[in-house]
Amino acid sequence: MRVLVIEDGFEYSETLKQFLSDDIEWERAGSGPQGIARLQGESFDVVFLDMRFDRAPQDELYGDVEEIADRFNGDPVQARRYLEDHQGNYVLAALRDGGHGVPVLMSYDFDTEPRRWKRLAERYGPVDYLPDNASPAEISERLTRLASG
Repeated sequence: MRVLVIEDGFEYSETLKQFLSDDIEWERAGSGPQGIARLQGESFDVVFLDMRFDRAPQDELYGDVEEIADRFNGDPVQARRYLEDHQGNYVLAALRDGGHGVPVLMSYDFDTEPRRWKRLAERYGPVDYLPDNASPAEISERLTRLASG
């Protein structure tokens, strides 16, 4: 199984490689645009997507800071923080808008936000999620399930 990890750090890619290396080939992209570029030129069975991108440069974030700043009374700092905290949603939307139907496993706990999750899954499936504290066995099982359809 070939998995593309899209994250702005190395936490997931390094941890996943360490604990789940058997029969899984791991590749990494440091931002949404880098991930989409990888998907345009290569084939992956599943994408592991981080939700928060607080280390990515502004030009590597999806979303319009000025448009979002309007929601925060014109505050670009709060708008940037919002984009960082929700970047995984923007990356997922960009993947689907770009015609990439590869299954996605998001690292985020949607258990407390069932309506939000339902809308995301209906609009951007195939997609699933696991909280940050998921065990390696849970991650492996979910990636395998997604990759096999």
